Amino acid sequence: MTRLDRFIQRWRIRQAAKFIPPAARVIDIGAHQGELFDFLGNRLVAGFGIEPLLETPLRTARHELHPGLFPAVRPAAGGWDAVTMLAVLEHIPPPAQREIAAACAQLLKPGGRVIITVPSPTVDIILSALRFCRLIDGMSLEQHYGFKPGDTLKLFAAPEFRLHHRGSFQMGLNHLFVFEKS
Repeated sequence: MTRLDRFIQRWRIRQAAKFIPPAARVIDIGAHQGELFDFLGNRLVAGFGIEPLLETPLRTARHELHPGLFPAVRPAAGGWDAVTMLAVLEHIPPPAQREIAAACAQLLKPGGRVIITVPSPTVDIILSALRFCRLIDGMSLEQHYGFKPGDTLKLFAAPEFRLHHRGSFQMGLNHLFVFEKS
């Protein structure tokens, strides 16, 4: 990851962390190297990260990271406070997106939150140019499926979820959705 990649990643994490309660149990889908868990620090009671590019599991005192894809790889028990997907949903093939939403509903406790960031479609053009100039690594741009931010509302709909917050950041180039389990 380049400095710009890390800057953008930290910006997403800061936006999402505002909606994670203290003393939280968090599942992070697309956890990379556990940066969200590190950012949360003492606010994190337990973290379970899933990362497709990870080769072997990693464990710390507060969190563990597992190689693989969600929902095939996930914690055995439910009752989690939050599930995060920061710049992840646009990388998931459309047929698998509903399965992911259903798995989130199974794992969250009532009132638990799904916190999602997704880029605007314009971002693909900007990222392609930045990758061409070698300013970013591109973070798997070839896996984008033309996901539209508004599609998030259809995936995490009633009766399983209710929209808690919707906003944008990074000058409107990224969207933040927070859903609560009913």
